[in-house]
Amino acid sequence: MAWVYISLGSNIDREANTRAGVAALRAEFGDCLLSSVYESEAVGFEGDVFYNMVVAFQTDRDVHEVADILHRIENKHGRNRNSPKFSSRTLDLDLLLYDDWIVDEKGLQIPRDEILKYAFVLWPLAEVAPDLKHPQLDKTYGMLWFEFDKSRENLKPVVFNFDI
Repeated sequence: MAWVYISLGSNIDREANTRAGVAALRAEFGDCLLSSVYESEAVGFEGDVFYNMVVAFQTDRDVHEVADILHRIENKHGRNRNSPKFSSRTLDLDLLLYDDWIVDEKGLQIPRDEILKYAFVLWPLAEVAPDLKHPQLDKTYGMLWFEFDKSRENLKPVVFNFDI
């Protein structure tokens, strides 16, 4: 069984889509470990404020199958594949980690470079896996978050109830 870490984000009907994204991941993969939900400004474009979080689970499914399932969930929730890379999203599910694998092929990068670039990815990842080591840097995500320049983004945790 592989440990998988997914970044989940939404800035279009963000509360409903965040809740629906977690429900879809639970339906597909079973028990999930959830970070807090964080509110962040759009990065790279002018847009509404995002909700972001990390969802972790174990699976015996192949990494490519997991990636395909994530795309299918995004599509089901109105993801527009023709929009620019930096644009508003109903639901954005990015495969951050698959165990300690290192993959760099068309359409699949593990670990995702966004982990080291954006607070809205690293903070929730460090929350759910503080002692897990980045497979290329040999530093824990807790240490990477400690060292991260937090002045670059305005990010704050929000109260979010998934049981509604």
